[in-house]
Amino acid sequence: MSDLKGKVCLVTGASRGIGKSLACTAAGLGADISIAARSFAPLEKTAKEIADKYKVQVLPVACDVTKLEDLENLVNKTKDKFGKIDILINNAGVSSQYPFPEQPIEDFERLAHTNYLGYVRLIRLVINEMIERKSGSIINMVSGSTLCDPLPRNFIVYSSLKVGLRAFSKGLFWEVRDHGIKITSLLPGVTDTDLTGKLQEVTADNSRLMSTQAIEDAVRFALTVPANVCPLEIAVINQQTPWTKPVIPFKQEHPNK
Repeated sequence: MSDLKGKVCLVTGASRGIGKSLACTAAGLGADISIAARSFAPLEKTAKEIADKYKVQVLPVACDVTKLEDLENLVNKTKDKFGKIDILINNAGVSSQYPFPEQPIEDFERLAHTNYLGYVRLIRLVINEMIERKSGSIINMVSGSTLCDPLPRNFIVYSSLKVGLRAFSKGLFWEVRDHGIKITSLLPGVTDTDLTGKLQEVTADNSRLMSTQAIEDAVRFALTVPANVCPLEIAVINQQTPWTKPVIPFKQEHPNK
C-alpha cells in the first residue's frame, strides 16, 4: 500500500509510543518521514528501524517543541532534506496529574508550551507553503478527555489546554479548507503508552487500555480518504472507560512519586 508515495510527513514526539506508531503508519503508506523528539539517541534508533522496515527515507531531528528555535530548525532541516512538508502530525505531549491546589506552578508553562503552543507554532511554520501548494494535511493529537464534562479530576490543566487545541483546530479548518488543506483532531482514550499507561487505578484493569493500533487505524483513515473529504474529528474511546463521569480518582497518586 503506497497511497502517500512521494509525500513527506513530519511527526513530533516520534521516538516511541503513539508518535512512533504514527510515523510507522505514514511510512507504511509510502511517505518519507521526518521524526522529532527531545532525545536524539532513541530517535536515531527509531529512524533506522522505520527505514529498514518500510524502505523509505527517514530524517531524525532532535527538537524541544517548547522552543521556537528548535521548531524552526526542525522545519528547515526537513525542507533541506526533502524540499517540502505535505503532512504534519503534531503528537508531542507531556502530562501532569495533580489535584489543582497541589499542582506545581512550573507545570503550567511546560504543559502550555508543549501541548498547545508547540502545536500552534509548528502549524504556523508549515501552513503557508501548504497554502501555496493548495494541498496539505495536519493531524493534531488532542485528547478523549475533552469529551468529558466536567473535565477529569487531576487533569484539568492538561485537559483544558487540549480543549483549546481542539477549538483552534476546528477553527483553523474553516479558515484554510478552501486552500485544499485538511485539519483533523484525534481524540484518543487512555492508551497503553509511557504518557498514560502508568496511571494507577485507571489502568489497573487492562481492558481499559487501548493499544496504539486503534489510533494508527484512525490516522490511516484520515490520510487516505478522498481529496474532497476531511475527517474533522476522530474520537477513539476505550469501550470500558466510563466517560460519563470524571475517570481520574481525586486521590490519584502521581506516577512519578
